[in-house]
Amino acid sequence: MISQNDIQQIFGSTVYTTGGDKIGSAGQVYLDNTTGNPEWVSVKTGLFGTKESFVPLQDAKLAGDRVEVQYSKEQVKDAPRIDVDGDLSPAQEEELYTYYGLSSGGGSYTDETRTAGTYTDETRTTGTSTGTRATGVRGDDDRGDTSGPNTDDAMTRSEERLVAGTRTEQAGTARLRKYVVTEQQQVSVPVTREEATIEREPITDANVGAALDGPDISEEEHEVTLHAERPVVETEAVPVERVRLNKETVTDEETVGGEVRKEQIEFDGVDGTERRKR
Repeated sequence: MISQNDIQQIFGSTVYTTGGDKIGSAGQVYLDNTTGNPEWVSVKTGLFGTKESFVPLQDAKLAGDRVEVQYSKEQVKDAPRIDVDGDLSPAQEEELYTYYGLSSGGGSYTDETRTAGTYTDETRTTGTSTGTRATGVRGDDDRGDTSGPNTDDAMTRSEERLVAGTRTEQAGTARLRKYVVTEQQQVSVPVTREEATIEREPITDANVGAALDGPDISEEEHEVTLHAERPVVETEAVPVERVRLNKETVTDEETVGGEVRKEQIEFDGVDGTERRKR
Protein backbone atom coordinates (compact mmCIF):
# COMPACT_ATOMS: atom_id res chain seq x y z
CA MET A 1 0.00 0.00 0.00
CA ILE A 2 1.27 3.47 -0.88
CA SER A 3 1.60 5.65 2.22
CA GLN A 4 2.56 9.20 3.15
CA ASN A 5 6.25 8.30 3.05
CA ASP A 6 5.97 7.46 -0.65
CA ILE A 7 4.58 10.80 -1.84
CA GLN A 8 7.86 12.35 -2.97
CA GLN A 9 8.75 9.14 -4.80
CA ILE A 10 5.53 9.29 -6.79
CA PHE A 11 6.42 12.68 -8.28
CA GLY A 12 8.18 12.15 -11.61
CA SER A 13 7.51 8.39 -11.66
CA THR A 14 5.94 6.50 -14.56
CA VAL A 15 2.51 4.90 -14.18
CA TYR A 16 1.95 1.40 -15.55
CA THR A 17 -0.85 -1.13 -15.57
CA THR A 18 -0.37 -4.36 -13.66
CA GLY A 19 0.10 -6.00 -17.06
CA GLY A 20 3.11 -3.80 -17.80
CA ASP A 21 1.49 -1.34 -20.24
CA LYS A 22 2.80 2.21 -19.85
CA ILE A 23 0.02 4.73 -19.17
CA GLY A 24 1.99 7.97 -18.69
CA SER A 25 3.98 10.00 -16.20
CA ALA A 26 2.72 10.92 -12.75
CA GLY A 27 1.69 14.53 -12.27
CA GLN A 28 0.10 15.64 -9.00
CA VAL A 29 -0.79 13.62 -5.92
CA TYR A 30 -4.03 14.17 -3.97
CA LEU A 31 -4.23 13.19 -0.30
CA ASP A 32 -7.00 11.81 1.87
CA ASN A 33 -7.11 14.43 4.62
CA THR A 34 -8.48 11.94 7.10
CA THR A 35 -5.56 9.53 6.82
CA GLY A 36 -2.99 11.72 5.03
CA ASN A 37 -2.34 8.89 2.57
CA PRO A 38 -2.17 9.43 -1.21
CA GLU A 39 -5.59 8.78 -2.72
CA TRP A 40 -5.39 10.02 -6.32
CA VAL A 41 -2.61 10.68 -8.83
CA SER A 42 -2.96 12.60 -12.08
CA VAL A 43 -1.36 10.86 -15.06
CA LYS A 44 -0.14 12.66 -18.17
CA THR A 45 -1.41 10.89 -21.26
CA GLY A 46 -1.86 11.74 -24.94
CA LEU A 47 0.65 13.19 -27.40
CA PHE A 48 3.60 14.72 -25.47
CA GLY A 49 1.61 14.29 -22.23
CA THR A 50 -0.88 17.06 -23.06
CA LYS A 51 -3.75 15.46 -21.11
CA GLU A 52 -3.97 14.46 -17.46
CA SER A 53 -6.38 11.93 -16.00
CA PHE A 54 -7.07 11.04 -12.38
CA VAL A 55 -6.29 7.47 -11.25
CA PRO A 56 -7.09 5.96 -7.83
CA LEU A 57 -4.07 4.84 -5.83
CA GLN A 58 -6.12 2.23 -4.04
CA ASP A 59 -4.28 -1.13 -4.28
CA ALA A 60 -1.52 0.57 -6.31
CA LYS A 61 2.08 -0.58 -5.92
CA LEU A 62 5.24 1.51 -5.97
CA ALA A 63 8.39 -0.15 -7.33
CA GLY A 64 11.38 2.10 -7.89
CA ASP A 65 10.42 4.81 -10.36
CA ARG A 66 7.18 3.18 -11.47
CA VAL A 67 3.67 3.04 -10.03
CA GLU A 68 1.46 0.08 -10.94
CA VAL A 69 -2.31 0.70 -10.82
CA GLN A 70 -5.22 -1.72 -11.13
CA TYR A 71 -6.77 -0.05 -14.19
CA SER A 72 -6.23 -0.37 -17.95
CA LYS A 73 -4.64 2.30 -20.11
CA GLU A 74 -7.90 2.87 -22.01
CA GLN A 75 -9.88 3.24 -18.78
CA VAL A 76 -7.48 5.88 -17.49
CA LYS A 77 -7.45 7.81 -20.79
CA ASP A 78 -11.28 7.88 -20.86
CA ALA A 79 -11.63 9.07 -17.25
CA PRO A 80 -13.67 12.25 -16.61
CA ARG A 81 -11.75 15.38 -17.56
CA ILE A 82 -11.11 17.39 -14.40
CA ASP A 83 -8.78 20.36 -14.00
CA VAL A 84 -5.66 19.14 -12.22
CA ASP A 85 -4.45 22.64 -11.32
CA GLY A 86 -6.96 22.95 -8.50
CA ASP A 87 -8.33 20.77 -5.70
CA LEU A 88 -11.03 18.15 -6.06
CA SER A 89 -14.54 19.26 -5.16
CA PRO A 90 -16.91 16.71 -3.58
CA ALA A 91 -18.87 16.48 -6.82
CA GLN A 92 -15.74 15.89 -8.88
CA GLU A 93 -14.47 13.21 -6.54
CA GLU A 94 -17.86 11.51 -6.49
CA GLU A 95 -17.79 11.50 -10.31
CA LEU A 96 -14.41 9.77 -10.24
CA TYR A 97 -15.57 7.25 -7.64
CA THR A 98 -18.56 6.39 -9.83
CA TYR A 99 -16.43 6.08 -12.98
CA TYR A 100 -13.93 3.70 -11.38
CA GLY A 101 -16.63 1.74 -9.52
CA LEU A 102 -15.34 2.67 -6.05
CA SER A 103 -17.16 3.61 -2.89
CA SER A 104 -16.55 7.05 -1.44
CA GLY A 105 -15.93 5.78 2.08
CA GLY A 106 -12.41 7.10 2.36
CA GLY A 107 -13.42 9.66 4.99
CA SER A 108 -16.14 12.29 5.33
CA TYR A 109 -16.21 15.52 3.44
CA THR A 110 -18.26 18.69 3.47
CA ASP A 111 -19.97 20.49 0.61
CA GLU A 112 -17.16 23.01 0.47
CA THR A 113 -14.58 22.96 -2.28
CA ARG A 114 -11.43 21.22 -1.09
CA THR A 115 -8.63 23.54 -0.09
CA ALA A 116 -5.20 22.91 -1.48
CA GLY A 117 -2.65 21.99 1.13
CA THR A 118 1.08 21.49 1.12
CA TYR A 119 3.03 18.42 2.07
CA THR A 120 6.54 18.49 3.44
CA ASP A 121 8.54 16.03 5.49
CA GLU A 122 7.36 17.76 8.67
CA THR A 123 3.76 18.74 7.85
CA ARG A 124 0.78 16.86 6.47
CA THR A 125 -2.49 18.53 5.57
CA THR A 126 -5.41 17.68 7.82
CA GLY A 127 -9.11 18.38 7.60
CA THR A 128 -12.50 16.75 7.13
CA SER A 129 -12.40 16.52 3.35
CA THR A 130 -10.68 14.14 0.99
CA GLY A 131 -8.94 15.07 -2.23
CA THR A 132 -6.48 17.71 -1.03
CA ARG A 133 -3.61 18.15 -3.44
CA ALA A 134 -0.08 17.45 -2.23
CA THR A 135 2.71 19.55 -3.65
CA GLY A 136 6.22 18.38 -4.24
CA VAL A 137 9.05 18.33 -6.77
CA ARG A 138 7.69 17.32 -10.17
CA GLY A 139 10.17 16.24 -12.79
CA ASP A 140 9.36 18.53 -15.74
CA ASP A 141 6.65 20.82 -14.29
CA ASP A 142 6.97 24.48 -13.37
CA ARG A 143 8.07 24.85 -9.77
CA GLY A 144 6.39 27.61 -7.77
CA ASP A 145 8.33 29.87 -5.41
CA THR A 146 7.04 30.82 -2.01
CA SER A 147 8.29 33.19 0.63
CA GLY A 148 8.68 32.17 4.21
CA PRO A 149 11.13 31.09 6.85
CA ASN A 150 11.65 27.65 5.33
CA THR A 151 12.81 28.89 1.90
CA ASP A 152 16.35 29.77 0.88
CA ASP A 153 17.56 33.06 -0.62
CA ALA A 154 17.20 31.99 -4.28
CA MET A 155 14.26 31.59 -6.61
CA THR A 156 14.05 29.28 -9.60
CA ARG A 157 13.38 30.72 -13.06
CA SER A 158 11.81 28.25 -15.46
CA GLU A 159 10.83 28.37 -19.10
CA GLU A 160 9.03 26.17 -21.54
CA ARG A 161 10.72 24.64 -24.54
CA LEU A 162 9.21 23.16 -27.64
CA VAL A 163 9.48 19.38 -27.77
CA ALA A 164 8.83 18.13 -31.27
CA GLY A 165 7.99 14.56 -32.15
CA THR A 166 6.09 12.60 -34.74
CA ARG A 167 3.04 10.39 -34.88
CA THR A 168 2.13 7.96 -37.61
CA GLU A 169 -1.20 8.38 -39.38
CA GLN A 170 -2.68 7.09 -42.61
CA ALA A 171 -1.71 9.29 -45.56
CA GLY A 172 -3.23 7.28 -48.40
CA THR A 173 -3.38 3.86 -50.03
CA ALA A 174 -1.70 2.23 -53.00
CA ARG A 175 -2.88 -0.85 -54.89
CA LEU A 176 -1.87 -3.05 -57.77
CA ARG A 177 -4.53 -3.77 -60.40
CA LYS A 178 -4.14 -5.96 -63.48
CA TYR A 179 -6.28 -5.44 -66.57
CA VAL A 180 -6.22 -6.46 -70.26
CA VAL A 181 -5.62 -4.17 -73.22
CA THR A 182 -5.57 -5.05 -76.94
CA GLU A 183 -2.96 -3.74 -79.34
CA GLN A 184 -1.90 -4.39 -82.93
CA GLN A 185 1.38 -6.13 -83.69
CA GLN A 186 3.03 -7.08 -86.98
CA VAL A 187 5.55 -9.84 -87.58
CA SER A 188 7.26 -11.06 -90.73
CA VAL A 189 6.80 -14.71 -91.68
CA PRO A 190 8.79 -16.37 -94.55
CA VAL A 191 6.48 -18.30 -96.94
CA THR A 192 7.27 -20.57 -99.94
CA ARG A 193 5.33 -21.37 -103.11
CA GLU A 194 5.77 -23.56 -106.14
CA GLU A 195 5.95 -22.10 -109.67
CA ALA A 196 5.75 -23.97 -113.00
CA THR A 197 8.83 -23.84 -115.19
CA ILE A 198 9.63 -25.32 -118.60
CA GLU A 199 12.67 -27.46 -119.15
CA ARG A 200 13.88 -28.27 -122.67
CA GLU A 201 16.32 -31.05 -123.56
CA PRO A 202 17.70 -32.11 -126.93
CA ILE A 203 17.08 -35.59 -128.42
CA THR A 204 19.96 -37.84 -127.60
CA ASP A 205 20.65 -41.53 -127.75
CA ALA A 206 19.54 -41.71 -124.13
CA ASN A 207 16.07 -40.25 -124.64
CA VAL A 208 15.39 -41.08 -128.29
CA GLY A 209 13.33 -44.11 -127.34
CA ALA A 210 11.02 -42.09 -125.15
CA ALA A 211 10.80 -39.42 -127.79
CA LEU A 212 9.67 -41.84 -130.52
CA ASP A 213 7.17 -43.61 -128.20
CA GLY A 214 3.73 -42.70 -129.47
CA PRO A 215 2.27 -41.33 -132.67
CA ASP A 216 4.28 -39.17 -134.93
CA ILE A 217 1.89 -36.27 -134.78
CA SER A 218 -0.63 -35.86 -131.94
CA GLU A 219 -2.09 -33.53 -129.31
CA GLU A 220 -1.18 -33.96 -125.63
CA GLU A 221 -1.75 -32.23 -122.33
CA HIS A 222 0.30 -32.50 -119.06
CA GLU A 223 -0.63 -31.03 -115.68
CA VAL A 224 1.28 -30.48 -112.39
CA THR A 225 -0.12 -29.33 -109.03
CA LEU A 226 1.45 -26.23 -107.52
CA HIS A 227 1.63 -25.61 -103.72
CA ALA A 228 2.09 -22.40 -101.75
CA GLU A 229 2.39 -21.54 -98.03
CA ARG A 230 0.00 -19.07 -96.46
CA PRO A 231 0.76 -17.23 -93.18
CA VAL A 232 -1.50 -18.00 -90.22
CA VAL A 233 -1.69 -16.12 -86.88
CA GLU A 234 -2.53 -17.46 -83.42
CA THR A 235 -1.60 -16.30 -79.89
CA GLU A 236 -0.05 -17.91 -76.86
CA ALA A 237 0.26 -16.53 -73.28
CA VAL A 238 3.78 -16.42 -71.88
CA PRO A 239 4.92 -14.96 -68.48
CA VAL A 240 7.13 -11.88 -68.90
CA GLU A 241 7.72 -10.49 -65.37
CA ARG A 242 6.66 -10.54 -61.72
CA VAL A 243 5.32 -7.32 -60.12
CA ARG A 244 4.70 -6.77 -56.41
CA LEU A 245 3.67 -3.80 -54.24
CA ASN A 246 6.25 -2.70 -51.68
CA LYS A 247 6.87 0.27 -49.36
CA GLU A 248 9.89 2.41 -48.71
CA THR A 249 10.40 5.16 -46.13
CA VAL A 250 11.30 8.62 -47.39
CA THR A 251 12.50 11.23 -44.90
CA ASP A 252 11.51 14.87 -45.32
CA GLU A 253 11.87 17.81 -42.97
CA GLU A 254 9.02 20.01 -41.83
CA THR A 255 9.09 23.04 -39.55
CA VAL A 256 6.65 23.22 -36.64
CA GLY A 257 6.14 26.06 -34.20
CA GLY A 258 4.23 26.88 -31.07
CA GLU A 259 4.00 29.28 -28.17
CA VAL A 260 6.16 28.79 -25.10
CA ARG A 261 6.13 30.59 -21.78
CA LYS A 262 9.12 31.61 -19.71
CA GLU A 263 9.57 33.31 -16.42
CA GLN A 264 11.49 36.54 -16.02
CA ILE A 265 12.99 37.88 -12.83
CA GLU A 266 13.29 41.58 -12.14
CA PHE A 267 14.56 43.52 -9.20
CA ASP A 268 14.76 47.11 -8.07
CA GLY A 269 18.20 48.53 -7.47
CA VAL A 270 19.10 50.45 -4.34
CA ASP A 271 19.10 53.66 -6.37
CA GLY A 272 15.48 53.12 -7.43
CA THR A 273 16.35 51.94 -10.93
CA GLU A 274 14.58 48.87 -12.20
CA ARG A 275 16.66 46.12 -13.66
CA ARG A 276 15.55 42.94 -15.32
CA LYS A 277 17.35 39.65 -15.52
CA ARG A 278 16.23 37.15 -18.10
